[in-house]
Amino acid sequence: MASIESRRGVGRIIAIVVLIAITVVYMIPLFYIVNTAFRPWNVIKEYPPRLLYKPSIASFLRIFTSRTVYAPGTAPSAEQLAAMKWYERIIYEETNEAVVRTGDLPVRYLNSVIICVVSTALTVVLGTLAAYGFSRFKVKGKDDLLFFILSTRMLPPVVVVIPIFLMFRFVRLTDTHLGLVLLYTAFNVSFAVWVLKGFIDEIPTEYEEAAMVDGYTRFQVFRKIVLPQATTGIAATAVFCFIFAWNEYAFAFLLSRKVAQTVPAWLPYQMGVLGYDWGAAAAGTFLFLLPAMIFTIILRKHLVRGISFGAIRK
Repeated sequence: MASIESRRGVGRIIAIVVLIAITVVYMIPLFYIVNTAFRPWNVIKEYPPRLLYKPSIASFLRIFTSRTVYAPGTAPSAEQLAAMKWYERIIYEETNEAVVRTGDLPVRYLNSVIICVVSTALTVVLGTLAAYGFSRFKVKGKDDLLFFILSTRMLPPVVVVIPIFLMFRFVRLTDTHLGLVLLYTAFNVSFAVWVLKGFIDEIPTEYEEAAMVDGYTRFQVFRKIVLPQATTGIAATAVFCFIFAWNEYAFAFLLSRKVAQTVPAWLPYQMGVLGYDWGAAAAGTFLFLLPAMIFTIILRKHLVRGISFGAIRK
């Protein structure tokens, strides 16, 4: 008996060590991004790379600004330097650049937030309604319809991006928020239907039947009984749909240029006057990761379905 317990203890230790090792490996890219974002301009270009350095926020300031290099012999005087704003002085001291205007990151960030939030909300609403219909009603050709819905996710975006571009150009939806919202919603609905149907299938129908006997309408049953029981599945679906829309690159790159361009399509092309600004790119990437991380952390308890699969078992 003691040997069995000791083996179990060793097994737990090994499992913990393996999990820690996997976590460390997955955290390496994030560490590299954060490390590069806080490196000064001259330290980023050093080889071999320096381990110890004085952190700088200049990369974060550069990603929010558009700049130009001072021409030889035109360095600012002591009075001009004193009149500079604090962030302009930090940028000048590190890269000898003058701030021309505010950069495009705030606008691109706002585009990403609007498109992702609206498309995720539409996806969850449509996916929940469709999943409830497939779960509770006898739909003719249900299996074929479910397979057709799933088949929309079988092809990678790069395969269908050209036909979609031609269709969007014909209906004048290129470079519009509405176009990307509709596209992301269409691609995520299939995922939402399949995931949410599994959650709703596990909600006992007896509760709904009892409620309708008491005079509840079908919509009242759906709103007051099904939705509270399916909260876990809805939250988990929302997280995955948001992450897909937030990180999507192929459609955003081809279907947007200026008005509706999102951060993933804009960030890789930040070529500065001094060459590609790796520090600013890392800072922008770190800021881009924050909303998805925060959204996931807020809904983290819903991502683990547990023994009951997020619903009450019969």
